[in-house]
Amino acid sequence: MEIDYEKIGLKVGLEIHQQLNTKRKLFCHCPTILRDDEPDGEIVRVLRPSLSEMGEVDRAALIEARKGKKYIYQYYNDTTCLVELDEEPPHLPSEEALKIALEVALLMNMSIVDVAYVMRKIVIDGSNTSGFQRTIFLARDGYIETSEGKVGITSLCLEEDAARKIEERDDAVVYNLDRLGIPLVEISTAPDIKTPKMAKEAARRIGEILRATGKVKRGLGTIRQDINISIKDGTRIEVKGVQDLDLIEKVVENEVIRQLNLLKIRDELRKRNAEVVEKIYDVTEIFKDCKSKIIQNALKKKNGKVKAVLLKGFSGLVGREIQPGRRLGTEFSDRAKVIAGVGGIFHTDELPKYGITEKDVKKLREYLNANEKDAIVIVADEESKVDKALEAVIERAKEALIGVPEETRKALSDGNTAYLRPLPGAARMYPETDIPPITIKKEMIEEIKNNLPELPEEKFERFKKEYKLNDELAKKMVLSYYVDLFEYLCNKFKNIKPSLIATTLENTLKEIRREGYDINKLENRHFEELFNALSNGEIAKEGIIEVLKGFCEYPDKNINEILEIKGLKRLSKEEVEKIIENIIKEHLDVVKEKGLKAYGFLMGRCMAKLRGKADGKLVNDILRKKLEEII
Repeated sequence: MEIDYEKIGLKVGLEIHQQLNTKRKLFCHCPTILRDDEPDGEIVRVLRPSLSEMGEVDRAALIEARKGKKYIYQYYNDTTCLVELDEEPPHLPSEEALKIALEVALLMNMSIVDVAYVMRKIVIDGSNTSGFQRTIFLARDGYIETSEGKVGITSLCLEEDAARKIEERDDAVVYNLDRLGIPLVEISTAPDIKTPKMAKEAARRIGEILRATGKVKRGLGTIRQDINISIKDGTRIEVKGVQDLDLIEKVVENEVIRQLNLLKIRDELRKRNAEVVEKIYDVTEIFKDCKSKIIQNALKKKNGKVKAVLLKGFSGLVGREIQPGRRLGTEFSDRAKVIAGVGGIFHTDELPKYGITEKDVKKLREYLNANEKDAIVIVADEESKVDKALEAVIERAKEALIGVPEETRKALSDGNTAYLRPLPGAARMYPETDIPPITIKKEMIEEIKNNLPELPEEKFERFKKEYKLNDELAKKMVLSYYVDLFEYLCNKFKNIKPSLIATTLENTLKEIRREGYDINKLENRHFEELFNALSNGEIAKEGIIEVLKGFCEYPDKNINEILEIKGLKRLSKEEVEKIIENIIKEHLDVVKEKGLKAYGFLMGRCMAKLRGKADGKLVNDILRKKLEEII
């Protein structure tokens, strides 16, 4: 589907959330580490919406509260504290986090505030024990450059990350408090982005600037992208949680397709004078003998009901595709699932199917006095859930008559999106009363300005010149999590080629990770010990892979212990000669038959025995010499 993005008035804005790699959390002194062991305890809370300072209740918070869910919070005695449990006031913000955020702001040409105020932002999914997230507005009016033009950066905030979701049950959500309070920066762009490609490029550029500081966390879940998307005659949609940079383009493309199709459906509904009948019909009697397993399960096991709503003039449109593989009916179903917790819906555009026969559909149409131009939606479940679900369907169907509803949607792995909650209103922000205003001193800003890191493009040119890296390796290294370690190792071990260090940190680590080794267990000291041993001739470069695997398996051991375990102790020249002589003797018949052409075969046998214990060049030289002596 070819789309003229300029013609349809596409506007895209990004919100980038990036965790900072600080020693302590933002509002307490707990460490910023995630745990995978059993928690020491848990507490249970029920959240209720409160009035903002304007006397209003946020609509998204109200809908979430109506679900009636409990929230279970797991904690640790040694790495979480009463601040996370919301039983102690927050401490003053981390100065380290504050300085990192200001550094990012300066790298994006932003104006920094003189005084920063901490605000509370209502959190509606239970991911914060307090029911709100603390956020500090620090800078505004910056910009970044892309190949399609400048993108304005409207704001940068420093805020606390949410708790980590562990499990979702029917009546409760389980969170772990280890992530709650980790500092992160929230960077918001202006809606200057005009194409899906530009959106991806802008997100990549912001990510490069963040990594240039060397002070942000890396890995899955440490950076999250939210995307605001709108088109002419459509509305603003917020897509939450796009973690994969490569998915951004697809999400924007598919959301544009969705809005365009919803507008076409609106126009068709208006032509038909379509109408949503705001009445819920009990049709249990019609389906009591139905062969559908879903319906029979609801009636017999749940003692439930089957109910329906009538959508006049909607026939053929409920089943119309609006995104690849998703239909208007899918949107109805999403609302019903999220708001009522039902498994899904049936609608007449897809029936007869799922054990529901043509005869069942005919009875249903007769009972509701519906003709072939009308659509009917039915739900089977516990009665309270059924009523909530169909109320949600009625609301969504009414919105279809208007066009594109304002929503917060979640990103799916295929680039589509699904309903998450209503778009939050302005009533969700109010001041934090436990933390005084923070004066941003000019001396601090000047100090940060004088020590700004290189931007990626500057570092790329320097790496090629200073370390003689090729373009591909220099680009990888500039954006690498290990960029600072790379420079440290290069400066410490001058007799090792920088290209070998770079290849080890980028390519070799990826290789052993694909084999199933947990490279997250590797610390800087492991690499320093490895390259120290290589520099001193204690191991050959061919042993690098095995040493790293050894450190992954035994992270508490030192290099000598790893070499002992892996059998990688460096052999003397005399020992290497002896082993090569024995290999030649074992395969003397091959040597006599092939002469010097036996070299490749013998080299393979030698390296199988000597890999990691002797330098490849040394093995090569000795083997050639011995062969020439024999022949």
